[in-house]
Amino acid sequence: MAATLQSDLAEGTRRRVTRRLMPFLFLLYVVAYIDRINIGFAGLQMTADLHFSDAVFGLGSGVFFIGYLLLGIPGALLVEKWSARKMMAATMLVWGAVASATGFIHTAPQFYVMRFLLGVTEAGFFPGMITYLSHWYRPEDRAKAVAMFMTAVPVAQVIAGPVSAALMKAHWLGLPGWRWLLIIEGVPALGCGIASLKFLTDWPSQARWLTAHQRDWLTAQLESDRIPTSTGGSLVAAVRQTDVLLLGAVYFGSTVGLYGLGLWMPKMLQRVGALSAVETALLSALPAMAAIPAMLLCGWHSDRTTERRWHTSIPQLSAAAAFAGASFLTTNVPIALVLFAIASAGIMAAYSPLWAMPRSILGGASAAASVGIINAFGNLGGFAGPSLIGWLSARTGAYAGGLWVMAAAMFLSGGLVLLVRARPLPIRDAAESG
Repeated sequence: MAATLQSDLAEGTRRRVTRRLMPFLFLLYVVAYIDRINIGFAGLQMTADLHFSDAVFGLGSGVFFIGYLLLGIPGALLVEKWSARKMMAATMLVWGAVASATGFIHTAPQFYVMRFLLGVTEAGFFPGMITYLSHWYRPEDRAKAVAMFMTAVPVAQVIAGPVSAALMKAHWLGLPGWRWLLIIEGVPALGCGIASLKFLTDWPSQARWLTAHQRDWLTAQLESDRIPTSTGGSLVAAVRQTDVLLLGAVYFGSTVGLYGLGLWMPKMLQRVGALSAVETALLSALPAMAAIPAMLLCGWHSDRTTERRWHTSIPQLSAAAAFAGASFLTTNVPIALVLFAIASAGIMAAYSPLWAMPRSILGGASAAASVGIINAFGNLGGFAGPSLIGWLSARTGAYAGGLWVMAAAMFLSGGLVLLVRARPLPIRDAAESG
């Protein structure tokens, strides 16, 4: 009887946490990701309007991640040591203003500056959210939680395509559609920032929307799983961990593929099919749909089997194969869409087991620092990928070189993650686990 009551308490608590927090966190990431990739759609009109070459567009798209490097680690630490809701509110209010202001640029230097500032202002969001999820989900539940949260990425891509296509048709107050696209799509971040202050709860012990028994159970579970913080300072402890550095390199390769594809796929499809900007934006939403079930299935199976490394590696290697195939076979739009769908599914499916690993390496503030390090340095791939594709395209007049860059990056990621030491998840009895 006691075991049944304990199991019911565990299941009820997990469901309540997910129903309360996940839809809102999902919304925040949809808004964040649209602001990050909408430049790929705006570029269909903007590059011709402002006379930007592929090299200029690639550098401007990628410089976002140089700014992103600066505040990724502080963002995770602020969530751990200060307040998730206050940090998220401040981050979203500032980045929303910068995202909208990007719609008023006229020159390449202005483009570079605004993309850099957007990276600086958004840097704390993702590592902060990964750290925040660890405040509410036990190790054996985190891959599913990360998968649910990160399905916002393909959903954002699906939403961004048709919304951007509609906005690019606008010509209000003498401004072309690409400007309105950037101005309007930055506004939701402002509303979400204000809502974060009202809606988010920093820790389970503060959650009045849980019963006292649920708060006590979840707090005890998370405390029992907490790895003691390493000595010598949280940042130093994280940097000294070989596995943290390996995961940073793995994430670097993943972001080369993710943002190389996300920011350049519209232009690749436009060139292959001689499509209009609106047609291209609509078709660009299709590959992302394949990533949604792939992410959820991989996260569920990783938690069920308690295995992380192969669940990260195999999807990444499949993405590498798709990019390599695209360099040879992208001769028409349907083939390109199928290969980009496989690549998108592989990249995104790997993220849930990948982001479930850092908290098994270190504890406390050191774990938050490790998330920040992996995210900050890994996201330099978001600079390298788009920039290299633009540079190669400007010099060769083709995208095959850029596709090989993404294939190589994903292949290396799929291999490096297997070098991370395997760590067993906690073993619980049926009453504890529910």
